[in-house]
Amino acid sequence: MAENVWAYRAGVDHLAGDLTGYGVEALDGSIGKVDKHSDEVTDAYLVVDTGVWILGKEVLLPAGLVTRIDHMAEKVYVDRTKEQIKSAPEFHQDKNLGNSHRREALGTHYLSRIPFIVPPA
Repeated sequence: MAENVWAYRAGVDHLAGDLTGYGVEALDGSIGKVDKHSDEVTDAYLVVDTGVWILGKEVLLPAGLVTRIDHMAEKVYVDRTKEQIKSAPEFHQDKNLGNSHRREALGTHYLSRIPFIVPPA
């Protein structure tokens, strides 16, 4: 995990193209498509439109959750489960994008839910 949850991890190629429209894959399946993204050095995020998955809810994902980006397949992979993302504090792009208290709550939510992954035998 990146030291700052709002910064991409080292080695994640986020500058190779516009991520808008890319599919987003959680640890346990697809969660939607990137609607908006920021690649600011310490303030990077993805706004994901979940479509019908959770009734059209938008979610804000800190860039530090991104483990890799496949530009050929147009997919972004994150290291949280669907349930962890679904249970994040409510987000509305038009009202909350610049709200530092909302963003702090989201960062805390995701940092407190680091996934437990069983290592291969």
